[in-house]
Amino acid sequence: MQLILVGYGKMNRLVETLAAEQGHRIARIIRRPADWNQGWSPGLVAVDFSVPQAVIENLERALAAGIPVVLGTTGWLEQLERVRRLVESASVGVVYGANFSIGVQWFYRILAEAARRMPAGYEPYLLETHHRQKRDAPSGTARHLAGLLAAAGHPAVSTASLRAGSVPGTHTVGFESADDSLSLTHTARSRRGFAAGALAAAQWILGRRGLHEFGEVLDDAGASSNPGF
Repeated sequence: MQLILVGYGKMNRLVETLAAEQGHRIARIIRRPADWNQGWSPGLVAVDFSVPQAVIENLERALAAGIPVVLGTTGWLEQLERVRRLVESASVGVVYGANFSIGVQWFYRILAEAARRMPAGYEPYLLETHHRQKRDAPSGTARHLAGLLAAAGHPAVSTASLRAGSVPGTHTVGFESADDSLSLTHTARSRRGFAAGALAAAQWILGRRGLHEFGEVLDDAGASSNPGF
C-alpha cells in the first residue's frame, strides 16, 4: 500500500514508522497546499492527521485526484454534512473517526450497552484527559461518548476536560447514585494504537466508496484478523 501523509505531526510520524514495519510505502508528505500540485499514481490512500481548519481543503484535493482518505483529524464534525456531500459525489471513499484505537471502539460498545441498562437513578458524568497540545476540548472521543449516553436516554451529562503533560488520552464515564457508583475507563498508553487503526482503515477503504465511520472497519468480518490491529 502507498500512503500520502497529510500533516506531519506526532501522529503521522508514528503512522510512517508503523507503515515501514508493515511493508507499506510513503509516497508523499503534505505539509502545505502546494504539495498537492503534483501527479499521482494509482493505489494511493491519504491519511489526514492535520488541523481542523484544513480538513475541507485537503479532502477536496484528495477526492478530486481520486485518492481515498482516512480522516483522523478531530474538531471538524460540525462540518460533517458538508463532508458527506463531498464524498457522495466522489469516486472513492473516506473513513473518519473520533478515535482510531481498537480498544476505544470496544469501549464505545460496552458503554452503549451499560448506558442502556442503567436504572434512571444513576447520574452519568464524563472525564477526559489529553496532552497539553490537543486543540479541541471536549475531545472528539468525549463528544462521541456523550452522544452514546444521550442515545441511551442520558441527555444531560456533566463533562470535564483536562489538558496537561503528554497524556495520549484517558476517558472515564461514571454513573453515580445515592447508594453506589460505577465507572468505565479507557486509557491509551501510547499513540501506537491510533496509528495501527489508521493503517487498518487505509487498507479497508481501498476499493470502497462513500463515507464510513471507523467502527465499520471493526464490524467488517475481515477487520478483526487484520495485522494492523
